[in-house]
Amino acid sequence: MNFLDAQKRHEELVKLLEKYSYEYYVLDNPTVTDEEYDSKLSELENIEKEYPILVTRNSPTQRIIGQVLTGFKKINHQELMLSLSDVFNLEELKNWDNKIHEATNRNEVDYNVELKIDGLAMSLVYENGELQYCATRGDGITGEDVTTNVLTIPSIPTRINIKERVEIRGEVYMPHESFISLNKAREEAGEPLFANARNAAAGTIRNLDSNVAKSRKLDAWWYYLQDAENYGVKTQSEALDFISKLGFKVNPNRIVAHSYEDIINYIDKYTQLRKDLPYDIDGIVLKVNNLDLHDEIGYTAKTPKWAVAYKFPPEEVITKLKDIIYTVGRTGKITPNAVLEPVRVAGSLVQRATLHNEDFITEKGLMVGDYVVLRKAGDIIPEVVRVVKERRDGSQKPFKMIEKCPDCGSNLIKIDAMHFCLNENCPSRNIEGLIHFASKDAMDITGIGEKVVEQFFAEKFIRTIPDIYNLYKYKDNIIAIDGWSNRSVDLILDAIEKSKGNSLERLLFGLGIKEVGSKMSKVLAKFYGDIDKLMAASIEDLNKISDIGVVCSESIYNYFHNENNINMINELKELGLNMKYLGKTTVDENSFFYNKKVVLTGTLSKYGRKEATELLENLGAHVSSSVSKVTNIVIYGEEAGSKLDKARKLNVYTMSEDEFINKLEEENEKGN
Repeated sequence: MNFLDAQKRHEELVKLLEKYSYEYYVLDNPTVTDEEYDSKLSELENIEKEYPILVTRNSPTQRIIGQVLTGFKKINHQELMLSLSDVFNLEELKNWDNKIHEATNRNEVDYNVELKIDGLAMSLVYENGELQYCATRGDGITGEDVTTNVLTIPSIPTRINIKERVEIRGEVYMPHESFISLNKAREEAGEPLFANARNAAAGTIRNLDSNVAKSRKLDAWWYYLQDAENYGVKTQSEALDFISKLGFKVNPNRIVAHSYEDIINYIDKYTQLRKDLPYDIDGIVLKVNNLDLHDEIGYTAKTPKWAVAYKFPPEEVITKLKDIIYTVGRTGKITPNAVLEPVRVAGSLVQRATLHNEDFITEKGLMVGDYVVLRKAGDIIPEVVRVVKERRDGSQKPFKMIEKCPDCGSNLIKIDAMHFCLNENCPSRNIEGLIHFASKDAMDITGIGEKVVEQFFAEKFIRTIPDIYNLYKYKDNIIAIDGWSNRSVDLILDAIEKSKGNSLERLLFGLGIKEVGSKMSKVLAKFYGDIDKLMAASIEDLNKISDIGVVCSESIYNYFHNENNINMINELKELGLNMKYLGKTTVDENSFFYNKKVVLTGTLSKYGRKEATELLENLGAHVSSSVSKVTNIVIYGEEAGSKLDKARKLNVYTMSEDEFINKLEEENEKGN
C-alpha cells in the first residue's frame, strides 16, 4: 500500500473506530462485534507501523499504549474552575432559592437539577476539532495536565465537529464495578485497599504510569460548556444536550425544575436511589437554567452564586472511643484526636476523628471507652456527634486535658479555647513547619510532602528550613534508604533548586508567620518589594497598610525582631533564595484603567483571558466575571455573547480587542 492509499485508509479507520467507541461506551448500543472492532484496530496499528508519520496523540491506537511520565506539567485555566458552595439541609436550600429570586427579581426561576458525581473535576480543551489536553481543577487557577491518563477512558472523544476552541468540564470517576475489581486484586496481592472509589480514582489519575489508569477502567460524566453563549446555547439544559450531541457522556438523570416542589421530589427520589446507582454521588447540584441570569446573579471569589450543591445528610454510625491522643501543629497548637474502633462511614474506613479542643470534649461529655455517634461532615471529614450514654457500663474513664506537650514535654498554656506548646524547638512543631514551607501554596517544592519530611527529619537530614536547601549533601544517604532511587532524589533536588526563584510572597507565607496567610503575604510583598524593607518596618508602619490590623502588625514585627528568625533569613539569603517581590509593585493612578471595573468576554486572539486579566490588574483595574450597573468597561473579543449584549443594554462602555491592544500600547508608551 502506497502512502496516499495508507493515509486515506488511516482516516477511514480512525472515523470508524471512533464511531464504534461512541456507540459502545456512550450510547451503550454497539453495532459491531468485539472481533470486528479488534480487527479494524489491528489494521490501523499495522498502517501506523509502516507509516509512523500517520500516528497522532489522538489516534485510537494511542489509548492502549501505556506511558510512564516523570511528572505532570502545569496548565493555567483560561477561565477559573470554580467550586460550588454547599448546603446541608432543606432550610439552607430554601434560603438559597429565595436569594436567587431576590437577585433576579423574578417570581419563577427554572433550575437544571443534576446528580453530584463523587469524582475529580476535569477540564477538556479542544481546538480545530482535536483534543488538546485534559487538566485537573488544581487550585482553580492552575491545574495539572493529565491527558495521558484521561485518554485511557474510552468514552471521551478525541475529536469533535467544532473548529473553534471548546472547553468542556465534568467529573472523572471510578464505577463501582471497577472499584470492587481493583480492591479484590489489591487484596490478593497483599496491597492496602482503597478506602473508597473517589480515592481510587484520584490515585489513578495522579499515577505517572498510564498503564495503571488503563487497567483500572475509569469513566466520566460531562456537565458544563464553557462560554455556552458562543454556540447559541441559552440554558444549562440546552448546554447538556449540545455537548451530548458532540459525543460526550452526559448523565441522563437530570430534570429542569419549574418549582421548589420539583426540586424536593428529585432530592427525595435520589436520596433513596443513590445506593442503587453504579457510581457514587454525594449530593444534588442545582444551577439556574437560564444562562443570561448567571452574570446578573454573580459570583463570589470562589463560587458561582447561581449554582449550589445540596449535600445528602451524613450517614451516622456508632463506634467505640478507644483513646484520645494529641497532635502538635506548626504554631504549637495542641489538638486532641479520637482513636476509634475502625468503622466504615460513607464509603471509607474511619479510625481517627479530631476532637478540636478541651472545651469541645467537655461540652460533649466524652469519656474514653464511650460509644459515640460518628458521621462525616459533608461526606468528607469524620466528626463525633454525641455520646451514647445508655451504653455506659462503668468502665469509662473521665477525660482530663494534658498539661505538657506530648512531644517535647514543655508546659502548655491555654489561650482562649486552645492549648499551645511555646517551645520553638519542639520536634512536632518543626516538622509541621517544614511541611507547610514546602507545601503547594507556599514554596511548592514537589516531592517534599508530609511523609518525606517526617522521614528526613527522623534521619536528621533536615531539621530547619535552611536544611532543605542543603539536602543535596545527603543524596547518597537518601539513595541508600529502601524505596529511594537516584532519579527520585534528583527530582526533589531539582524542585528545591527551582523554589529558590519564587517571588517573595511565597517565602513569607512559607515562613508561617502567625496571622499571615497567603493573601496577607502578597499584600506585604507587594507593598514593601523586598524582605529587608519589611523587616525594617515598625508596628506603626505596618498598621498604616489598609489590610493589616493591630494584632497582625504586632505579630509581623515580633517575628522579624526575633534573633533566630533573623539568622534563618540571612542563611536563606546566603543559600540563594530570592527575597524580592517579582510582580508589579506600583500602579500608575493616571492609567486609563486605574480603579475601573472591567469585564472580559468572547475569544481574545492576542491575549488569553488570564494574561489580559494580569495586564489589567497591573494597571489598577478590578477585573470581574459579571456585567452589572457598576461595570465601567466591557472588553470583547470574537463571538462575544450575552455579556456584550447586556453591557450595551446598560450603556456600559465597550471596547473591542483591537481598541484594548491600542490602549495598552498607549499605556506602555506613556510609561516609557
